[in-house]
Amino acid sequence: MRTVSDDDLADVLGTRETTTLEFKSTAKREGKRGDAIGNAVCAMANDLGGAGGGDILIGVDDAGLPVDGVDVSDRALLALTDLRDDGRILDRPSFTVREARFRGKPVVHIHVEASAVLPVRFEGVVWVRPGPTTRKASREDERVLSERRRAKDGPFDTREVPRADLGDLDLDLFQRSYLPSLVDPEVIEENGRPVILQLSSLHLATPDGAPTVLGLLAVGMDPSSEVPGAYTQFVRYNGVDLDAPIADDQELRQNLIGTAARLEPLLRSNLRTRVVGEGFREVQQPDYPIEALREICMNALMHRNYETSYAPTRIVWFDDRIEVTNPGGPYGQVRDDNFDRVTDYRNPSLAAALKGLGYVNRFGRGIGRVRAALERNGNPPAEFQVDDSSWAVTIRRAE
Repeated sequence: MRTVSDDDLADVLGTRETTTLEFKSTAKREGKRGDAIGNAVCAMANDLGGAGGGDILIGVDDAGLPVDGVDVSDRALLALTDLRDDGRILDRPSFTVREARFRGKPVVHIHVEASAVLPVRFEGVVWVRPGPTTRKASREDERVLSERRRAKDGPFDTREVPRADLGDLDLDLFQRSYLPSLVDPEVIEENGRPVILQLSSLHLATPDGAPTVLGLLAVGMDPSSEVPGAYTQFVRYNGVDLDAPIADDQELRQNLIGTAARLEPLLRSNLRTRVVGEGFREVQQPDYPIEALREICMNALMHRNYETSYAPTRIVWFDDRIEVTNPGGPYGQVRDDNFDRVTDYRNPSLAAALKGLGYVNRFGRGIGRVRAALERNGNPPAEFQVDDSSWAVTIRRAE
């Protein structure tokens, strides 16, 4: 990883724009659509030239001269850092934001690492930097990026599934629902890319049409036929322990879109409501907030270990509580003592897919949203159990 010291960046990075260095006078949005900073971060993450990433300096004009009045406050730096988590850049890139000096004046320095999960999109568009300008990727650019991702053998969710072929993917579902959710409509219309290239650019298949793990999970006809743990088990007990009679037992073996379509009505059908309040202010209160249940289940599907565990994601509903368990303990920077503050992704492309499809609101906010929803509804705080091989959460009924 390249690092930049506290030296003047003009001496370190140069004073002319290149494939790895871009100047911006301001961080404000430019033009009627898009975001110049977001486009630039996306382009540096795609690293078309293979330089290992790139740098963006805010507060420098096109001639390489610093401008006055650059906002380098903590609020401004945090607003730029928020690009990493707000879900507009998929897959989520790695970059840092800091105050620095350029020709003796303060600037904002964004250093972007090259992504291992290519291509990266900003608001549904792939941006690259073939020279000293940032441009929309061509079909050939996207092919190059997809080939590079395959050569790197990146995260498990983008790896080829050897026994699968295009017949294992629901191509109608892909073109009708998945593609419009992840790719800007103008890009779809103007480029006329063949379906294999569309699948490859979204990490659902290799450039020669072999489905990836993500392809099967997202739009597969039967994901669990090739990824054995890729299903959800729902069990409803009439009681408070495993000896109680089973009222419902279902296995959800559809792709992400199909699982979500079945899961929400299934959860809602098991909710019970009561009237709370006094006089004219009576309201219906469910025993569990549906937004907390949705967040817990979608996060379980996003973070679970699909590579080495054949166990399903399990949702077990008792009369007094709900337990959701998942194979796969802390990953990357996450530990059992910081999981509620630090986010990392075992399945980065799956996380991007869930965000693009609207099943995840923002990255890194799931546990906070669960806690807030439970508190508003009058439920006790969620109870988390995290160890090396599994993750579990228990939420208890509102009284």
